[in-house]
Amino acid sequence: MDAKSVAQERFDSARDQLIELSHRIHAHPEVGFEEVKASAWLCETLDQAGFAVEQGICDLPTAFRARAGSGPLHIGICAEYDCLPGIGHACGHNIIAASAVGAALAAARVADELGLTISVIGTPAEEVGNAGGKILLLERGAFYGIHASMMVHPAPFDMLRAKIIAASMFEVNYTGKESHASAFPELGVNAADALTIAQTGIGLLRQHIRSTDRIHGIITDGGAAPNVVPARTSAKYIIRSETLDQLDELRPKVFRCFEAGALATGAKVTIEGSDKPYAEMHHDDEMSALYRRNSEALGRPFPDLGEWETRPTGSTDMGNISRAMPSIHPMIGINSLPAVNHQPEFTAHCITPDADKALVDGALSMAWTCIDMATITQVRDRLMARS
Repeated sequence: MDAKSVAQERFDSARDQLIELSHRIHAHPEVGFEEVKASAWLCETLDQAGFAVEQGICDLPTAFRARAGSGPLHIGICAEYDCLPGIGHACGHNIIAASAVGAALAAARVADELGLTISVIGTPAEEVGNAGGKILLLERGAFYGIHASMMVHPAPFDMLRAKIIAASMFEVNYTGKESHASAFPELGVNAADALTIAQTGIGLLRQHIRSTDRIHGIITDGGAAPNVVPARTSAKYIIRSETLDQLDELRPKVFRCFEAGALATGAKVTIEGSDKPYAEMHHDDEMSALYRRNSEALGRPFPDLGEWETRPTGSTDMGNISRAMPSIHPMIGINSLPAVNHQPEFTAHCITPDADKALVDGALSMAWTCIDMATITQVRDRLMARS
């Protein structure tokens, strides 16, 4: 049999185990940097398959690296497994994790024959919005020696090159002074008013930013009682732009709105975070073309999506990886419409037969793409030239 058939045979032998793994992670959602169970289950599966597994790498307890093969071309497959607070796996990270393991198992079966090393990099906390797991792992050397990286991400429909934009999350805290809201209001400094002024400023700012910029947030503390002038308020915000350079232009404009709230009310403001933003995604052309061909060979073509081809979607720390090495991040459809990512209905859809099929197709498409990268001389030479 050829290498792709051998890889598929290996995957098929683990297919049911991988679907069960996806469903188990889905049933036990864990937020960023707390994915203790998911990380352990993934490592256990890879260890049993003969991978050399390192847990808690780079001082991140729920990160890991699992390696098989000893060839000179080193490909990393990224696994995400954190959930969203309150609504669980509404972005399908259970599918991402299981498909990464499946791709690695399949490609590892032929790795030594093809001159490959395959690493699964367990990357926690993708959903945190700033200083995500991949950023910290990249800074701390977890991707050293890897020539190219990939992963697949669930979505309502397949997209080869989703427009993934830069993002930065931060927390705003105002400190004022309590007082009786009726008897002595003049003695209070209203931190809630400061946040209201900031939000008003952001609303007015929207007229003067790019149409592709995004500003969105939540109030995490709005005061304790209506008859007490609030002395503390907090909010979490995410700002997004098409590129890191554009994000650098947007950030000070938004920060000034929060500073205006403090100036107007006399409250003090602190802004924390936004120091390790997510970069825009750079999809490698050759890798994308190979993935497309392998996906289509499995009967999964990419539809003409019209405006969705150019419309900004989400953000991910995989963008930071793509700036460091050739990478792909295709979206794999789970036929969920009208449900979309970050909705409870999408959470429910991530363990349906359509989701399980996405897991299978995504894993095999990635495994076959790894094989092509090792066997097509032009691609292999380009990637190896990065050493």
